[in-house]
Amino acid sequence: MFNSRLGCSSISFRHQDLPTALRTISGLGFEEIDLGALPGVCDHVPYDLDADAVAAVTADVVASGLRVRSVNGDIGDLNAVLDADTQSARNRHLDALLTLAAGTGAKALVLPCGALGHNPVRSLDEDLDTVAAQLIAAKRRADTFGVELWTESLHFLRFCWNLERAELLAKRLAGSGVGIVMDFSHIVAAGEDPLEYLERHQDRVAHVHLRDAVPGNINLSIGNGHADFAAGLRALAAGGYTGHFSLELETRDVTHEERPAAAAKAASFITDLI
Repeated sequence: MFNSRLGCSSISFRHQDLPTALRTISGLGFEEIDLGALPGVCDHVPYDLDADAVAAVTADVVASGLRVRSVNGDIGDLNAVLDADTQSARNRHLDALLTLAAGTGAKALVLPCGALGHNPVRSLDEDLDTVAAQLIAAKRRADTFGVELWTESLHFLRFCWNLERAELLAKRLAGSGVGIVMDFSHIVAAGEDPLEYLERHQDRVAHVHLRDAVPGNINLSIGNGHADFAAGLRALAAGGYTGHFSLELETRDVTHEERPAAAAKAASFITDLI
């Protein structure tokens, strides 16, 4: 029904429990998902991710028959200054998310580009160095699980929230193998231009999230904001992008009852553009 490169994030149906959300997504005709594992955003994956929780979520996803493109997770503020005990706890959480990603057949684990907030803990350069070091270390660990490591940057609500900071982080990650996830809504919400973003990141984009936005608001359905998806997808194709796209419809302009129809409408629109 929809282009095979287009999936749907489980975050789009975060109001449903995971088995129900997976049935909804499959019933709409999608074959691929991003699995939301973001505390405070989507509770489909418990933040306290012990072995039993990993096994339960993995079983639900495998039973659904849906492919998993990525697990969209969080292991805490990557620009925080950690002591040895806190770093060990973070490492255990990372291993649990990587176990989940590997068990569900996900191509990658996605981590944020820093804390929820724009202000540095120490200084801009020091915080960017810390975020990059944490992501590179996570990538090396992901290698042992056979999983890629991506970061969603820029992210309007996170430390690397605009073009300048996203580019500074990307420079620090150059050659590391850490992929970049492009999200149209965060770029537009930051008052930035997706085409300029692509000029700076074209050869680094590993995955694309799709949601609409206006400056200051990331939570709009496709077609209700300022994002020019046609121009953006043309630019991606012209730059040789052959990766996948995911509808991450964490929107607040439709009711829960309207979400399935809105997702199907968005998928048909994006399929025509791909």
